[in-house]
Amino acid sequence: MHVLRAQFHIETQRALEFAAARGFGVIVAADERGPRASHVPFVLTERGGNTVVQIHFTAKNPLVALADGSRRFLLIVTGDDAYVSNDWYASRDNVSTWLYEAVHLSGVAHLRGLDENRGHGDALLAVSEARLPKEPWDLAQMEPGKRESMLAAIRVVDLVVDEVEGQAKLNQHKSDADHVAVADRLARSEESGHRRLARKMQALRQGLGYEMP
Repeated sequence: MHVLRAQFHIETQRALEFAAARGFGVIVAADERGPRASHVPFVLTERGGNTVVQIHFTAKNPLVALADGSRRFLLIVTGDDAYVSNDWYASRDNVSTWLYEAVHLSGVAHLRGLDENRGHGDALLAVSEARLPKEPWDLAQMEPGKRESMLAAIRVVDLVVDEVEGQAKLNQHKSDADHVAVADRLARSEESGHRRLARKMQALRQGLGYEMP
């Protein structure tokens, strides 16, 4: 990841927390034809002193064969983003841009045995269901034959993370007046992601004259 400015860098622990909270990303690896990618949910854990991202693919996914214990994979996790128009700023002659948050986790990928499929399914569901305002659903509630057939159709992969990169581009380098002007515009947006970015901008510089708290 190319970090545009030092102010945008997300330190390692916060980047891992961001990725874990999102729980969904794009996993990329390359073969002789070039990059291949899949959109995947994941579970982030600490195991034996290592940060491990555990994901699964359908058995026919070409990425399964690439998880050979020596090839590097990259997981891209993105958050909210927003376009910022040039005329939103308080000052003149700025440049239209995008604000966003993103984390890259990379390392060597290892294919796990079929006997780990159930444990992975249980862990992924526990994390995902915990985000919902209801009693959690789990695999034990599924008809056993259907459950075993579904689990047999996936392959679990561990990405052992050895590099963590993160960037939060939230106008940190702009003046207070420009920062407030853009945050106020985003806070009035009909898009919930824009409003979340506005709140993060407000948290970065508290006590300024924002229109909306």
